[in-house]
Amino acid sequence: MIKKIGILTSGGDAPAMNCAIAGVVKSAHAKGIEVYGIRDGYKGLYNAWFEKITVEQTTDIMSKGGTILGSARFVEFKEEEIRKVAIENLKKEGIEALVVIGGDGSYMGAQKLTEMGINCVGLPGTIDNDIVSSDFTIGFDTALNTVVEAVDRIRDTMQSHNRACVVEIMGNGCGDLVTYAAVGTGAEIVSPAEDLLSIEEMGQRAKKLREQGKRSLIILISEKSYDVPSSEIAKRIEQISGFETRATILGHIQRGGKPTAMDRYLAFTGAIFAVDQLVEGKGGLFIGLENNKLVARDIQQTLNMKAADKKPFIRKLREANEQFSK
Repeated sequence: MIKKIGILTSGGDAPAMNCAIAGVVKSAHAKGIEVYGIRDGYKGLYNAWFEKITVEQTTDIMSKGGTILGSARFVEFKEEEIRKVAIENLKKEGIEALVVIGGDGSYMGAQKLTEMGINCVGLPGTIDNDIVSSDFTIGFDTALNTVVEAVDRIRDTMQSHNRACVVEIMGNGCGDLVTYAAVGTGAEIVSPAEDLLSIEEMGQRAKKLREQGKRSLIILISEKSYDVPSSEIAKRIEQISGFETRATILGHIQRGGKPTAMDRYLAFTGAIFAVDQLVEGKGGLFIGLENNKLVARDIQQTLNMKAADKKPFIRKLREANEQFSK
């Protein structure tokens, strides 16, 4: 039976990471296992920034956004010599296993540590929902709700002034926030990473809706998908469509805030499941949600999984949201 486990958060922060931390601490405590928080992700492993976490310290963190452990990108962890130092630090502290909360890059580190003798289990923590082997990731639901609320507010003022607005949304190459937000807001023009529209196409679609008498337009696009900034996209759409067009980049507001109940549930239950795997002596695993059920998969299998084709649904959504008649 293991006596000490560590927990770290890595990569971009996501709402409900703190719920996962609380779940690990409480579940481990119930089994007589001590939990050590590792500051600033893999960087903290290398620098031995370890701190014991008590159940009392997790009492009021469930509702807090971000991560109390901090997070940092540490590309040097790819180097074997750096990982050897991290392993030695863990052994000195008596930490026998790790829970790693983060995205794909975090799991590569977890896999390497498992191969070097420290069992690791990963939890999907990212607002982008870009981990193929889990239906949803910790933080996605909260970010989606933030996006929908923001777009609703933008719609209010666009409707008042007979304007269109290009709204740039995070996703890091995954368009789920754009697509799901389009469902939730009725955005007329949708350009997620998986099925981009050209600026000309967006302009022509906006022009058609304007000619039909549409008073306001919401245009949702994935970040980093075009070779010009959102402000330039808005300018070109205005030139093509005749719609006075603004641009809004939602930015890091999407990563903060109180986590939703669904994110808290996924994070906490996933954490309990992760601790169970470590207690059973398992490692090199990723915890995901599949058909509303938690599953544990080999990390390498997770990294090799291919995403489903999202284009058919995106195009049906476009067809529905572009409908307009007075």
